[in-house]
Amino acid sequence: MEYKTLTLEHKKLLVRIAKQALLEAVYGRKKPEFDIKEDALNQACGAFVTLHMNGGLRGCIGNIAAQAPLWKTVRDMAVEAAFHDPRFPAVSASELSQIDLEISVLSPLRQIRNISEIQVGKHGLLIKKGAYQGLLLPQVAQEYGWDRTQFLEHTCAKAGLQKGCYKQKDCQIFIFSAEVFGEKDLAE
Repeated sequence: MEYKTLTLEHKKLLVRIAKQALLEAVYGRKKPEFDIKEDALNQACGAFVTLHMNGGLRGCIGNIAAQAPLWKTVRDMAVEAAFHDPRFPAVSASELSQIDLEISVLSPLRQIRNISEIQVGKHGLLIKKGAYQGLLLPQVAQEYGWDRTQFLEHTCAKAGLQKGCYKQKDCQIFIFSAEVFGEKDLAE
């Protein structure tokens, strides 16, 4: 299936869906349902929702694999990021007005054999070794000013592995790209 590009209106709708899901969840209500007809929003894509507050990370959870329509993945990951990121307590109602949402819609993963294929700023990384795996989105390397080696090392660390694990033969490296947008980008 060919990936259908997201328009500005699609992106705005995804942000509204994520915000509504977050609002309903904070107040203990069920996940909202939406009547989405657009093919681009009903295609199965992996996606992450990142929550920022006061310029810092407040939660980030996503789904790598395409398991549901994109709009449902975004809705569900917004709630997961707010309540189930183990690094943070659950988002409270008093924080809602300070939360900034960012959505990353992922391309399919592609395994690579040569790390020279990694383009920092364009690609995200998934590193797998045995039962361990770690993923970093493309924008993370840019935000921290990492080069390719640092990006690989931090992805290994995220997986709970030694920073040089990516050099080992039994370590699998996958790249992907992401269409990244958020409330700030779409503000009119």
